[in-house]
Amino acid sequence: MTQTKPVIGITMGDAAGVGPEIILKAFNDDSVAKMSNSFIIGDAKILERAKSFVGSTKEIHVIKHPSEGLFTSDVIDCLDLNMLPNDLAVGEVSPIAGDAAFHYLAKAISLANAKEIDAICTAPLNKEALQKGGHHYPGHTEILADLTDTKDYSMMLSAPNLKVIHVTTHVGIIDAVNMITPERVLHVIHLAHETLSKAGIKNPKIAVCGINPHAGENGLFGNGEEEEKIIPAVEKAIAEGIDVQGPLPADTLFFRTVRGDFDIVVAMYHDQGHAPVKVLGLESGVNITVGLPIIRTSVDHGTAFDIAGKGIADEKSLVEALRQAVELSPEK
Repeated sequence: MTQTKPVIGITMGDAAGVGPEIILKAFNDDSVAKMSNSFIIGDAKILERAKSFVGSTKEIHVIKHPSEGLFTSDVIDCLDLNMLPNDLAVGEVSPIAGDAAFHYLAKAISLANAKEIDAICTAPLNKEALQKGGHHYPGHTEILADLTDTKDYSMMLSAPNLKVIHVTTHVGIIDAVNMITPERVLHVIHLAHETLSKAGIKNPKIAVCGINPHAGENGLFGNGEEEEKIIPAVEKAIAEGIDVQGPLPADTLFFRTVRGDFDIVVAMYHDQGHAPVKVLGLESGVNITVGLPIIRTSVDHGTAFDIAGKGIADEKSLVEALRQAVELSPEK
């Protein structure tokens, strides 16, 4: 029986950034058409303009619904929302571009909720532009959670030899510590276990970071946060049969995970988890939102306004995000 390729909606992100360029470059990779029926949700005119930045000669084929996609290696299908002016400035924060980026994602979520696409893959948006465009979310993840009515979710980052899932993400460090609870830590351990188990890793080995230096050093550092917020969750997960250790010192844990001691790290806050992943794989890292009723993967980099329009942005992270979206999509 022939398997139908999954249909992936790729949101263009902030059109003033590198999103249009990395999309065009990604579609020059023959593997994209071979592994998926992928199309763009964005503005066709912006893709046409970006062709000159990267030297693309592929035709932009405008569609109104995924069913109209040609999905061949010769064209790039674009569900055109036609929200942006022809003269949108490149490399600048724009409320118009921020608003459009929100609507591209909202359209993708609507299609995914209706089962008309199998997964969403997102190019980067700009948080300042998003806010100035009237959408008061910290980023993609929170929009996805809101528009899918998801209360419990987490961000997972994947780079070569390292996967990290987060207890908190886009909040200040003081707020992050206050938000960490045993219930939240246990829930993220469950998400890590379920996600890797579904990906074919039997009984995944999970490591949990401490909050303080040296994971508190038995009360020497901090105010007992590890004992109050992390240890009860780890003990309960172990009692449930999950292979988990922690809290462990973050300064050595990521090295140990890359070495192969663990399959995934549970990080307590944004920079604790993001920094190691980006050191290892800024160009090939992938952001995956777990806990949603739909599949969403993303590049693990920003809009890169400083190089937008120059045609030098690297598309590897987007191609890898597409691969992971395909792998996570349900079989047909």
